[in-house]
Amino acid sequence: MARFYIPGKGFTYLIAFGSREHARFLPELKAADHYELPGSSGYDAQWYVQIAMRPRPTDPVLQAAVDRLSYRARRILFEWTAWAIGGGDPARVMGVFALQNVVCWFALAALILRWLPPTSWGNVFRWAAVLFSFGLVFSVVRSLLDGPGLLLIAAAMALIESRRPWLGALVLGAAGLGRDTTVLCGSALGLPESRNARSWARWLAQVAAILLPLALWIAFLRLRVGQGDDIGHRNFAGVLVGLRDKLVDTVSTLVAEGYPYASQAKFDALVLVGLLAQFCFFAFRIRWRDPWWRVGASYAALLLFLGDAVWENHPSAAARVLLPMTLAFNILVPRGAWWPVLLLAGNLGAVASTDLLRPPGWGGECFVVEGPRELSFNPAEGLGVEASYGPGNWWLPEKEGRDSFRWSRGDSTVTIRNPQPFAVTADVSFGLATGDLRGATLTIGGKVVWSAVVRPGADNEARITGIELAPGDTLLLFQSDRPAVSPGGGDRRPITFSVRNLRIALKARR
Repeated sequence: MARFYIPGKGFTYLIAFGSREHARFLPELKAADHYELPGSSGYDAQWYVQIAMRPRPTDPVLQAAVDRLSYRARRILFEWTAWAIGGGDPARVMGVFALQNVVCWFALAALILRWLPPTSWGNVFRWAAVLFSFGLVFSVVRSLLDGPGLLLIAAAMALIESRRPWLGALVLGAAGLGRDTTVLCGSALGLPESRNARSWARWLAQVAAILLPLALWIAFLRLRVGQGDDIGHRNFAGVLVGLRDKLVDTVSTLVAEGYPYASQAKFDALVLVGLLAQFCFFAFRIRWRDPWWRVGASYAALLLFLGDAVWENHPSAAARVLLPMTLAFNILVPRGAWWPVLLLAGNLGAVASTDLLRPPGWGGECFVVEGPRELSFNPAEGLGVEASYGPGNWWLPEKEGRDSFRWSRGDSTVTIRNPQPFAVTADVSFGLATGDLRGATLTIGGKVVWSAVVRPGADNEARITGIELAPGDTLLLFQSDRPAVSPGGGDRRPITFSVRNLRIALKARR
């Protein structure tokens, strides 16, 4: 996690702000130093953190800044906690929000030792499988709400098992304000005795304690903010429709690309196999009397109705939405016999977590900016000097040892964005790797600034000094004198060369 820290910007990389959304951000967010993914629309946490900065959904400025506020504001709990811990100061609140997931991650690691004490290697595996499950790691590295929500679910389950169902119900009621699907965990309470009126009254009151906080908050939002034009209707679909679409898309992508060396589809496939194994466990091994089974089965039923908005793209949100099922699965799968095979299959998604845990500049962004802060960052715009690959002809980023790189399949561009109102002089260095002998050139502003013959198995390092980065975008065009070819060995991708360890060293103001 320390490798996600960016000097001057803290851990804001974890929030995944998108530079394309910068214009609509809150003024206090624009004024705070933070990292924005170049050329990206960002991810959900960039909206939730703004709610945390101004936790008043009726604020018209917030309504203009946050995408689908009436829908997102339902999940207000962890925005309130970030605001309270940050003392209402926007910059501190942003920092707290970025690390809130990490703190909850460590707290969950301690809490689930209650069910998975380190008394055997099997328990250690289950414990690690939960903590490094795809859904939980996704929540941590994108500052989402699912990880903190899972911590509250585990705390509520501990209380229910300790015969304190009232406290457990109250915790679940609070958790519902952080992640609305958490109310499904009310199934852990079980049903009351059929002929005992007092038992029914107590059970109904506990269910109300779980449901009422969320219901009242949604009613308030409907009255004061409105329903909006998106209430998450694409989150749900007919039985198995969303899952079917995801399976078809994943399989067709794998078939089309052959060996999926640079494809995210291989990770999607691992996550899907894991979730289906967990689903089958709860569907075919029924244990009505076990509170953890009821929780896992509730989320297994939810899996059937998840829509395309939850399954589509990479990383898919399904694994984090179904996190309680993953936790219940690892607690309940029996020891011995053939059960370890199912346990292993149900946790294959953890392999895909390695893709999410790549820190900035290590296969994710594939560039590093160096130089004085007064050159690299414009506080008025809240933006720094950045590079973006594309559009077109770049394969997905990769990492090998300490090298980060992207393969090209033809003429490819890198855009260096200078947010300053003045020009900056910079040196640009990089390496080129190739599978065959070919010529390569780098053109800036219609002028060839570098050319060479690149050789397979060589570093082919290049350095161009004194490049003037005018305010706005500077386009670097990489070209080869030969068409792309497939390297063989099962890798069917057409490639020319890879640009490795792109480094932009800012030198002086012009």
